[in-house]
Amino acid sequence: MQGVTTSLSVDDYRARIASLVPPAPVVLLPTDECLGRVLGADVVAPVALPPFDNSAMDGYAVRAADVAGAERHAAVALPVPVDIPAGRTDIVPLLPSTAHRIMTGAPVPPGADAIVKVEDTDGGVERVAVRAPVEPGTHIRRAGEDVAEGATVLRAGTVLGAAQLSLAAAVGRAELPVYRPVRVLVLSTGTELVVPGNPLLHGQIYESNSVLLAAAVREIGGTATVLRAVPDDVEQFHAAVKAHPDADVLVTSGGVSAGAYEVVKDALTGRGVEFMRVAIQPGGPQGSGRFGELPVVSLPGNPVSTALTFELFLRPALLSAMGHAEVDRPRTRAAVTEDLRSPAGKRQYRRARLDGSSVTPVGGPGSHLLASFAASDCLIEVPEDVTEVPAGADVEILLLR
Repeated sequence: MQGVTTSLSVDDYRARIASLVPPAPVVLLPTDECLGRVLGADVVAPVALPPFDNSAMDGYAVRAADVAGAERHAAVALPVPVDIPAGRTDIVPLLPSTAHRIMTGAPVPPGADAIVKVEDTDGGVERVAVRAPVEPGTHIRRAGEDVAEGATVLRAGTVLGAAQLSLAAAVGRAELPVYRPVRVLVLSTGTELVVPGNPLLHGQIYESNSVLLAAAVREIGGTATVLRAVPDDVEQFHAAVKAHPDADVLVTSGGVSAGAYEVVKDALTGRGVEFMRVAIQPGGPQGSGRFGELPVVSLPGNPVSTALTFELFLRPALLSAMGHAEVDRPRTRAAVTEDLRSPAGKRQYRRARLDGSSVTPVGGPGSHLLASFAASDCLIEVPEDVTEVPAGADVEILLLR
C-alpha cells in the first residue's frame, strides 16, 4: 500500500481538478430539451421577428386618410368586405374607403396603413362605424422590428432559460448547439455499506454518498450512473469501471485514507491516479488523475467530506466542462454568532445558517455530521492562517441555497 504522497492547498487542488475534467462536446439537442444548457455556438435568426407586418389589436385595417374625420358623435361608416383572422395566408388587398376586420397577430393587408381598435368602433361585421381617427402606423407591428433576418439573437456561452428558449423557437430553431451533459460514473465503496431498504446488521451503515453525488451531478445538468455493491476487490473494481466506457469522469467516495482495506487506493495507485492530502477540514484525503483515459476524482468517504469537497473541487470543474462561465457559489460576509476554532494550516469550512447580517454554525466540525449539512444553507470559510474566530467577527460565507 502506497501512502499519501503529496500535500496541496485548497486553491492548488481546485486548479488540478479543473484541468483534469475536459470540456464536453457541443451537440445538437431539441430546443425543448435545452433548459439550463449552455450554448456552444451563436444562434442566427433565419427569419425576421415578426416575419410580416401584423396587427397589434383586434380591430379594423384601414387607410388612415379614410377615417381622418371620424369622431365619437360623427362616425365614418365603411363597408367590411373581408375578415382576417390570425393565421390567414391568402391576404386580400384593402381597397380605398373600405375596412377589413382583423384580429391580433393577423397580417396587415396591402393598402392598409393603420389599425382602428375595435373599442373605437361599433364592432360591425358587414359595415363598421369608426368613431376615432388614427395616424398612419397605429397598432401595426412592423416586420423585423424585434429581430432582423440574419441577426444574432443568442450568443455562445448563454445559459438557456425559458425566455431564451422561447426566442429560439420564435425564430424557428427546432434544435440548438449546446454543451452535452457531462456523464459521471459514481462509485461508492465499503464492505460496511448497505443499500437503503435492506436490513442492517451490527457494524453496517446505509450507503448515502452515491445518492448525494448523483443528485449533485444531476442538479447542475450532468448525468450520473451509479455503481452499487462493488466489492472491496481490485479486479472487480477495475471490471466495474471498464464496463462503462462512455463515462466522462469517474467519481469515487471512500477508500482513500491511509489505513488498510482502502480498495480505491489499491485499485488506482500506480495506474495514473495520485493520492494526497489537501490542507482542508473536513475532507483532507483526496485522489485524482486518470485511469487509462478516464479522469478520476476520488473523494473521502465520510459524508460531509464527500459533500463539501464535491462542492469545492468537482462541482466547479463539471460546470466549466459544460460551458458555464459562472461556476462558483455566491459569496457574502456576515457576523458569526459564536466562537470558532480551526486547525492551523488548514482551510476550515463550517456548516451554518445565514439570517440577515449574522451567521450561526450548525453542528460541529466533524465530517460524519450529515444532518447538520442538510440543515445548512451556507458554509463559513476560515482561512488557513486563522485558528480562532471570536463571536461577532466578520466571516466569509459561501451560499449553498
